[in-house]
Amino acid sequence: MTANTEPGYRIVVGYTADDSGADALALGARIAGATEASLEVVMVLPIEARGGVVPRDPGHERRVKEQAQAWLAEASAGLGGAVDQALHIRYADSFAGGLVAAAHEFGARLVVVGPARGGLFGRTRIGSVASELLHSADVPVALAPVGARKLPVAAGLTRVTAAVGGTPGVVLEASVALARRAHAPLRLLSLVPIDLPAGVDTGLVNLTSTVAAEQALEGARRELPAGVEASAVVATGQTIEESVGALDWEPGELVLVGSSRLAAPSRLFLGGTATKMLRELPVPLIVVPRAAQTS
Repeated sequence: MTANTEPGYRIVVGYTADDSGADALALGARIAGATEASLEVVMVLPIEARGGVVPRDPGHERRVKEQAQAWLAEASAGLGGAVDQALHIRYADSFAGGLVAAAHEFGARLVVVGPARGGLFGRTRIGSVASELLHSADVPVALAPVGARKLPVAAGLTRVTAAVGGTPGVVLEASVALARRAHAPLRLLSLVPIDLPAGVDTGLVNLTSTVAAEQALEGARRELPAGVEASAVVATGQTIEESVGALDWEPGELVLVGSSRLAAPSRLFLGGTATKMLRELPVPLIVVPRAAQTS
């Protein structure tokens, strides 16, 4: 693999000592390994663990920190020397807030979090931490599906799929940059929901949706940098979920989507299309802020 020419490319993983944390760590390590990035593994402890409550108990603070350090060391040992990694403990009022602060501290380009408990294998279930990140973060957020830890780091990134709409913008830029760093093929995917009046003929709905989706793909192709090649696919189906479920997905694939148009500039907000995609998407999803830095 050609060395990554971009210095200081860092990925923050929000680690917890459970299956969700293992899934996040595995995905972060796989992306870091494929892109030759540095992995910043962060465990966020509540501010109270640093003496934020009275009376202060130094013994309790020490035990909490030692336990967190032990969990981090165990997680790091599981990765071996597969990726360049560093372990950190940070204190914050919320786990999501601590991760965003860590991303700023390290100049990270991506924050990775695990799924909530109770999700189906291979699917992503958004918990409170991911939800907060997806409504406030100013850096891209990667959502690990349940069972991401089952895929070895060496699997790398086998394909990068950009879910493009009428204005590909930063999603296309981020996808191109990631595919280049990972030396992975790029695929353009058009999922364009069309809202038509009730009672309109189903055939007309399908035809209108297909035309709009193909136009979106053509617009994305025109925005590709010179020398960048990409395959393209239009997802067809009666619903977003059905369209996503009918597509082929590779185990080592990543999908990138943009935050909703309702999001404030440089902030995330998960839109309706992305939310529906998550219900059927069997691979990790990266949500990109409207004005995220991508290169």
